[in-house]
Amino acid sequence: MIDYSKLMNSKLCGIKPSGIRKFFDIANEMDHVISLSIGEPDFTTPWHVRQEGIEALRRGHTWYSPNSGFIELRKQISGYYARRFNVEYNPDHEVLVTVGGSEAIDLCIRAVVEEGDEVLIPQPAFVCYEPMTVMSGGKPVIIRTKSENEFRLTAAELEAAITPKTKLLILPFPNNPTGAVMRRQHLEEIAKVIEKHNILVLSDEIYGELTYGKERHVSFADIKGMKERTVVVGGFSKAYAMTGWRLGYALGPEPVISQMLKLHQYMIMSAPTPSQYAAIEALKHGDADIEHMREEYDIRRRFIVDSFCRMGLTCFEPEGAFYVFPSIQISGLSSEEFCEKLIYAQKVAIVPGNAFGECGEGFARVSYSYSLKHIQEAVERIERFLYESCGKSSS
Repeated sequence: MIDYSKLMNSKLCGIKPSGIRKFFDIANEMDHVISLSIGEPDFTTPWHVRQEGIEALRRGHTWYSPNSGFIELRKQISGYYARRFNVEYNPDHEVLVTVGGSEAIDLCIRAVVEEGDEVLIPQPAFVCYEPMTVMSGGKPVIIRTKSENEFRLTAAELEAAITPKTKLLILPFPNNPTGAVMRRQHLEEIAKVIEKHNILVLSDEIYGELTYGKERHVSFADIKGMKERTVVVGGFSKAYAMTGWRLGYALGPEPVISQMLKLHQYMIMSAPTPSQYAAIEALKHGDADIEHMREEYDIRRRFIVDSFCRMGLTCFEPEGAFYVFPSIQISGLSSEEFCEKLIYAQKVAIVPGNAFGECGEGFARVSYSYSLKHIQEAVERIERFLYESCGKSSS
């Protein structure tokens, strides 16, 4: 018999499976489940974008692209960031097309982090940052953000976490799972600390287009002095409902992007060719699609926040992404107990807050990237669960 435990990578074996997938998998095994667990737009990729991908296939454009992506796509990404977020990048040396935003995050961490380097990760946050840091040999240093600050990272919290070994800050805003947003004044305070300590920043801005209210998303690279210190990660999954096309990108200083490209060459070679043609179309003519989807998400956002607060699952009003992060503490249950009991009792799938870091305990992530009808039924079932299973008064 082979003892596989002696053959496997010990760092990988020590990493827990994603807490998001556990409840997604349970939901898939049950009938009539309403899932608000996965952050995937319920919109279909706009037809004009799909049509361009189909046309690429019809023309036989199925070969490898250049490693960094087609130059036309890199030019469009550069123009898009200049047009939408006021930051300019050289498409020849400062733009890299990747297989989803997750690859861009992985490339950045591995290009920068060496054994023993510390990586600062504000949590709650998306599940990939910590394991990617561990696999690169780095040490994740968790900064616990607080609900009373609407889960924003403060300059004081950042300053307190920095040591001589700090190499990289991951800045995940707009935030998954909380919906928190860092406005310009908040980012300027963070920038002062970054400059003082000479740290690099990975700014994950995949939800940048999904920011609500009068103020638009501000890229951290647009803050004075930060462009040369920042790798921005973006993509097409959220803004254009293109999750399955698997296309993202990284923007940053040429010395960093060039090393990320080297890894990308050996790992992936190039992003999918038809997807790149579709993405060019999305960037050229997709601004109206973004606005339409954002307006729809905003309606859902306001409905679900009002509904949760009414039933006692209090949460601040998220200003970005398509998640709410309500407190479930009135139930007397842990986050995992609440979500597990809910799915079996009322067949509603949401994600326990501690899947996104220990400071997420006492909360749950609920996605509103689903239809309003879908959300309304889920809310009714959650309220029924609180009344029947947790002994809370129905309003």
